Amino acid sequence: MSSRSRAFAVVLVVISFAHHAGAAESQSGTLELDPAKTLIEFRLPGALHATHGKFKLAHGTISADLASGEASGSIVVDARTGDSGIAARDDRMKSSVLEVQKYPQITFTPRHASGELEKDGQFHAKLDGVLTIHGASHEIITDVQGQLVANTLTAACHFSVPYVDWGMEDPSLYFLTVAKQVEIDIATEGRITFLHR
Repeated sequence: MSSRSRAFAVVLVVISFAHHAGAAESQSGTLELDPAKTLIEFRLPGALHATHGKFKLAHGTISADLASGEASGSIVVDARTGDSGIAARDDRMKSSVLEVQKYPQITFTPRHASGELEKDGQFHAKLDGVLTIHGASHEIITDVQGQLVANTLTAACHFSVPYVDWGMEDPSLYFLTVAKQVEIDIATEGRITFLHR
């Protein structure tokens, strides 16, 4: 139900290639995410069962200055693509909770990234930025891990979205109660273009 992709965001972690990035002369780079290789899943625990579903990435580009850690760009998730496998439930999620007719996109704008790249290409990074969902912006920080091989980066992250606290409707009905936050898992792949100075 709430995708947020940090949807989104998720991947921005890629910026963690910063600080080492393999080549000492590399000072900055841009990551282009592949929507076909990006999986944004959500899980909403409930009294009787957990609801699982996914959203689709519309597009995502992230740029980072490896010297300063400053990041920019945007990751955009199409809120209208929310799919849990049950049409009636998805219609309510999109019309009443996410209100996709007013807010069709969930975006993540990265601001800063820091991390470490191991010799084998494995990396661990911390990415912070602004997640905009349901018309409001929220500061978030997420841990990302993955691997950089040549110019291809794969990354994964997990985070929670307290959608009720963020002003969205609680879809609970009588004894069919659900959690007040949704769990998000993102796995993605993209290509990095390094800029040399």
